[in-house]
Amino acid sequence: MQICARCGFENPSGQKFCGECGTRLEAGPAASEVRKTVTVLFADVVDSTGLGERLDPERVRALMSRYFELVREALERHGASVEKFIGDAVMAVFGIPHLHEDDALRAVRAALDLGPAIASLEDTDASGTRIQVRVGLNTGMVVAGDPSAGQNLVTGDAVNVAARLQQAAEPGEILIGDETYELVRHAVEVGEARPLELKGKSGAVNARSVLGISEQSEALARRARSPLVGRKRQLRQLNQALEASVEDQACQLFTVLGTAGVGKSRLVDEFVAGLEGARVAFGRCLPYGEGITYWPLTEALRSLAGVQEIDHSPEAMTALAGVLGGDAENLGPLAPLVGLGTGTHSADETANAARRLFERLGRERPLVAIFDDVHRAEPAFLDLIDHVVEWSSQSPILVICTARPDLLDTRPGWGGGKVNASTVLLEPLDQEASEELIANVVGGSLEPALSKQILQSAEGNPLFVEEMVSMLVDDGALTEDGGVWRVADPDQVRVPTSLRVLLAARLDRLGSGERQVISRAAVVGKVFERQAVTALAPEELRIDVSQHLGTLSRRELIRPDTGSEDLFTFRHILIRDAAYDSLPKRDRADLHERFAAWLE
Repeated sequence: MQICARCGFENPSGQKFCGECGTRLEAGPAASEVRKTVTVLFADVVDSTGLGERLDPERVRALMSRYFELVREALERHGASVEKFIGDAVMAVFGIPHLHEDDALRAVRAALDLGPAIASLEDTDASGTRIQVRVGLNTGMVVAGDPSAGQNLVTGDAVNVAARLQQAAEPGEILIGDETYELVRHAVEVGEARPLELKGKSGAVNARSVLGISEQSEALARRARSPLVGRKRQLRQLNQALEASVEDQACQLFTVLGTAGVGKSRLVDEFVAGLEGARVAFGRCLPYGEGITYWPLTEALRSLAGVQEIDHSPEAMTALAGVLGGDAENLGPLAPLVGLGTGTHSADETANAARRLFERLGRERPLVAIFDDVHRAEPAFLDLIDHVVEWSSQSPILVICTARPDLLDTRPGWGGGKVNASTVLLEPLDQEASEELIANVVGGSLEPALSKQILQSAEGNPLFVEEMVSMLVDDGALTEDGGVWRVADPDQVRVPTSLRVLLAARLDRLGSGERQVISRAAVVGKVFERQAVTALAPEELRIDVSQHLGTLSRRELIRPDTGSEDLFTFRHILIRDAAYDSLPKRDRADLHERFAAWLE
C-alpha cells in the first residue's frame, strides 16, 4: 500500500499516480518516525458495564457496532484518523496522516458532533437505552510512524493526558487541555479552568469544559486590526485595478499572493473600507467539508443581500430572491446554492449563471467580488472564476482573490495570458514597518531588548508580530514603566503554539522528497549550502536535491542567498525551527554527526 503525500489516499502497491488526486507517488526511502504536534481525542461510553448487564449480549453487540460506526463517521468527517477501538472507547488523532493548522478546532467540532450522532442511535433503540459519552481532548508533540508508509500509531504524553481527561469528564462532557484551549480559545465557549490531579502526572493539569463553538471560526483569530502599515503601493494597485474596471466597463482579476499571516486579508479589508459607491460580495473557500465546491459563491450571494448562511426565514429568502433577480423557480443553477430551490446543474451552467448575475449587478453599480483562500478552492470553482473573468463584458467587475503560493502548484497558469489580470506577492514588512506595527498593538513602545527579540523571531510577518505581542498582553506579562512596556521575565517571550502548528502544517503538505531536503537543510542552519544538503540526503534522493530546492523556493519556504548560487537561506527562522522539530532526536543526532564529518 502507498499513501499519497498530498491527500493521504491509500493506493495499491506499484501504482505510479494517486487514484484520488492524480499526484505522482514517490518511491521514497525506508519509512521513518516523525515528530508532530497533533490533537488526540478519547471518547468512552458512560456505564458500559451496566449496559451489558441490562441488555441481551446480541442486543449489546448490535448497539455497540452501530455506535462505533456513527462515531467513526462523525470523526472522519472532520479529518480524524481513528486509531483504535479499545473496548467501548475510541481514540482518534487529528494531524495524521497530514497536519492542518485547524486540527484542534476540527477536533472540538468533531467532539460536539458526537452527541447528535449518538442521539440518532438512541432514536432507533427500541429498548429505550440512552447512551452517553465522555470526551477528552489534548494537543501536544507525539512521535508517529511515517504517514507516507501508512504507519499512523502515535505515542507521547499528549496521548496519555487526553485519555486521563476523558476519564475525568462527566457524562456528556468534553474536557480540553491547556494547549488545545490556546489554539481554540478564540472560537469556543468554555467553563472555568479547573486543575485536575491526573494519574501519572507530577503536577495538576488544567482542564476546561467545552460549552459551545462559533460555526464561523477560523484556525487563527482575527484580532482587532491596527492601522495598515507598509502596504501603500499594493493598496494603490488595488485602487488602480478598480479604476480600470470602471473606465473600461470590463472585468478585472486581482490576485493577492502571500504566505500565511503576511497580511493578505488585512490589505483587502483596508481597500474595502475605502470604497465608495461599489457593491461588495465576499466568499471564502473552506478547508474541508461536504458539498463545498460552490460555497464561496453561496456566501458571496448571501452577503450581497445581508443574509447569513443559516438564515432561511421568509424575509431572508425574499431579500435573496431580490438580489438574484427573480423567484426561486426562475433562478436556475443559483437557486439551490442559496437554499431557494433544488436541482442539479452542470458546472458550465452554474458558471454562466454566476457571470450573468455579476454582469447585471455590475451595471447597476461597480461590483467587487472577493474570494478568500482560493488555494483551497475546488477545480470547478477556479474554473468558474476563470469563466467570469474571461467572458464578462460591458460591466465593471473587480474579482479579488487571496491565496497562498500553493495555488500556483495546482494552477501554474493562474492569471497568465490575461490582459485583465494582475498578481501581487506580499513580502514581509521591513523593520521600520514592523516597529510601527508593534507600537500600534501595544499602544506605545516596547523596551529595545524586547522589541528586538520579537522582531528577530517574527522577521516581518505581521501575524507573527501581532500574535507574539498579543500573547504577552493576554498573559499579563507586560508592565508599563514611564510610557515604555517591559516584560519581567524574557523567557515569557515565546512562539505561540498557533504559529508553530501553522508552520508545521505548511511543511507537512510537502512531498516526501521536499520534506527530507528541508529537514536536512534545517540541520545545517538558517543559511545552508546545496552541497551540505546533498551530502546529508539519502543516497537515492541526492540526484533530485536541486529540483527539490527549486520547489521549496517557489513555495516561499527558502530563497537563494545573494552570496552564492549554491547558498540558500530559510525565509523565516521559524520555518527552519519547524523543519528541525519534525525530526526525531535520534535522526538529529545522526545528521549532526554526518554534517560534522562533511565539514571536516
